[in-house]
Amino acid sequence: MINELEKYNETIFDNIKHIDKNGTEYWFARELMVALKYKEWRYFKSIIDKAILSCNNSNNNAIDHFGVYTQMIKVAKGAKRKVDDYKLSRYACYLIVQNANPNNKAVALGQTYFAIQTRKQEILEEFEKFI
Repeated sequence: MINELEKYNETIFDNIKHIDKNGTEYWFARELMVALKYKEWRYFKSIIDKAILSCNNSNNNAIDHFGVYTQMIKVAKGAKRKVDDYKLSRYACYLIVQNANPNNKAVALGQTYFAIQTRKQEILEEFEKFI
Protein backbone atom coordinates (compact mmCIF):
# COMPACT_ATOMS: atom_id res chain seq x y z
CA MET A 1 0.00 0.00 0.00
CA ILE A 2 1.37 3.42 -0.99
CA ASN A 3 1.58 5.79 1.95
CA GLU A 4 0.13 9.29 1.77
CA LEU A 5 3.52 10.99 1.40
CA GLU A 6 4.46 8.88 -1.62
CA LYS A 7 1.24 10.00 -3.35
CA TYR A 8 1.81 13.59 -2.27
CA ASN A 9 4.57 14.88 -4.51
CA GLU A 10 5.59 17.99 -6.36
CA THR A 11 2.69 17.71 -8.81
CA ILE A 12 0.46 19.17 -6.11
CA PHE A 13 2.34 22.48 -6.49
CA ASP A 14 2.22 22.29 -10.28
CA ASN A 15 -1.51 21.61 -10.12
CA ILE A 16 -2.21 24.84 -8.23
CA LYS A 17 0.12 26.96 -10.36
CA HIS A 18 -1.55 29.55 -12.58
CA ILE A 19 -0.11 31.36 -15.58
CA ASP A 20 -1.22 34.85 -16.53
CA LYS A 21 -1.62 36.26 -20.05
CA ASN A 22 2.05 37.33 -20.03
CA GLY A 23 3.23 33.80 -19.25
CA THR A 24 4.11 34.62 -15.64
CA GLU A 25 3.59 31.89 -13.07
CA TYR A 26 1.71 32.60 -9.85
CA TRP A 27 0.00 30.81 -7.01
CA PHE A 28 -2.88 31.81 -4.75
CA ALA A 29 -2.06 31.78 -1.04
CA ARG A 30 -5.27 30.01 -0.04
CA GLU A 31 -4.56 27.19 -2.49
CA LEU A 32 -0.97 26.97 -1.25
CA MET A 33 -2.27 26.83 2.32
CA VAL A 34 -4.31 23.73 1.49
CA ALA A 35 -1.40 22.12 -0.39
CA LEU A 36 0.83 22.67 2.64
CA LYS A 37 -1.87 21.13 4.83
CA TYR A 38 -2.57 24.19 6.95
CA LYS A 39 -6.15 24.14 8.18
CA GLU A 40 -6.73 27.74 9.24
CA TRP A 41 -6.02 31.00 7.42
CA ARG A 42 -5.01 32.83 10.62
CA TYR A 43 -2.05 30.47 11.14
CA PHE A 44 -1.03 30.56 7.51
CA LYS A 45 -1.37 34.35 7.39
CA SER A 46 1.25 34.66 10.13
CA ILE A 47 3.66 32.72 7.91
CA ILE A 48 2.85 35.01 4.99
CA ASP A 49 3.57 38.01 7.22
CA LYS A 50 7.01 36.58 8.07
CA ALA A 51 7.70 35.94 4.40
CA ILE A 52 6.72 39.53 3.52
CA LEU A 53 9.09 40.78 6.21
CA SER A 54 11.87 38.60 4.80
CA CYS A 55 11.17 39.95 1.33
CA ASN A 56 11.30 43.58 2.48
CA ASN A 57 14.42 43.00 4.58
CA SER A 58 16.12 41.55 1.49
CA ASN A 59 15.61 44.86 -0.32
CA ASN A 60 12.86 43.44 -2.50
CA ASN A 61 9.50 45.11 -2.94
CA ALA A 62 6.95 42.79 -1.34
CA ILE A 63 4.18 44.27 -3.49
CA ASP A 64 5.88 42.76 -6.54
CA HIS A 65 5.67 39.26 -5.04
CA PHE A 66 2.67 39.33 -2.69
CA GLY A 67 -0.19 40.87 -4.63
CA VAL A 68 -3.25 41.46 -2.45
CA TYR A 69 -6.21 39.72 -3.99
CA THR A 70 -9.83 39.47 -2.92
CA GLN A 71 -12.02 36.59 -3.93
CA MET A 72 -15.54 35.44 -3.23
CA ILE A 73 -16.11 32.14 -1.43
CA LYS A 74 -19.31 30.23 -0.83
CA VAL A 75 -20.62 30.08 2.70
CA ALA A 76 -23.74 28.54 4.22
CA LYS A 77 -26.96 28.40 2.21
CA GLY A 78 -25.28 29.42 -1.04
CA ALA A 79 -24.30 32.88 0.16
CA LYS A 80 -20.93 34.35 -0.77
CA ARG A 81 -18.49 36.57 1.07
CA LYS A 82 -15.23 38.29 0.28
CA VAL A 83 -11.99 36.91 1.67
CA ASP A 84 -8.46 38.20 1.42
CA ASP A 85 -5.93 36.23 -0.55
CA TYR A 86 -2.58 36.83 -2.18
CA LYS A 87 -1.36 36.32 -5.71
CA LEU A 88 2.14 34.95 -5.09
CA SER A 89 5.25 34.85 -7.22
CA ARG A 90 7.52 31.82 -7.11
CA TYR A 91 9.84 33.84 -4.86
CA ALA A 92 6.97 34.59 -2.47
CA CYS A 93 6.09 30.88 -2.31
CA TYR A 94 9.73 30.07 -1.65
CA LEU A 95 9.82 32.53 1.25
CA ILE A 96 6.55 31.15 2.62
CA VAL A 97 7.72 27.54 2.66
CA GLN A 98 11.02 28.61 4.21
CA ASN A 99 9.08 30.27 7.05
CA ALA A 100 6.61 27.40 7.49
CA ASN A 101 6.98 24.43 9.84
CA PRO A 102 9.51 21.98 8.31
CA ASN A 103 8.22 19.20 10.58
CA ASN A 104 5.15 19.19 8.34
CA LYS A 105 6.08 16.78 5.53
CA ALA A 106 4.03 18.76 2.98
CA VAL A 107 6.07 21.86 3.89
CA ALA A 108 9.31 19.92 3.48
CA LEU A 109 8.15 18.87 0.00
CA GLY A 110 7.22 22.48 -0.76
CA GLN A 111 10.64 23.67 0.34
CA THR A 112 12.27 21.23 -2.03
CA TYR A 113 9.89 22.00 -4.89
CA PHE A 114 10.30 25.78 -4.76
CA ALA A 115 14.07 25.58 -4.22
CA ILE A 116 14.42 23.37 -7.31
CA GLN A 117 12.06 25.50 -9.42
CA THR A 118 13.91 28.66 -8.41
CA ARG A 119 17.26 27.10 -9.33
CA LYS A 120 15.88 25.91 -12.69
CA GLN A 121 14.74 29.47 -13.45
CA GLU A 122 18.16 30.86 -12.51
CA ILE A 123 19.88 28.41 -14.84
CA LEU A 124 17.45 29.22 -17.65
CA GLU A 125 18.05 32.96 -17.23
CA GLU A 126 21.83 32.43 -17.31
CA PHE A 127 21.50 30.30 -20.44
CA GLU A 128 19.34 32.93 -22.15
CA LYS A 129 22.12 35.51 -21.71
CA PHE A 130 24.25 33.50 -24.13
CA ILE A 131 21.61 33.15 -26.80
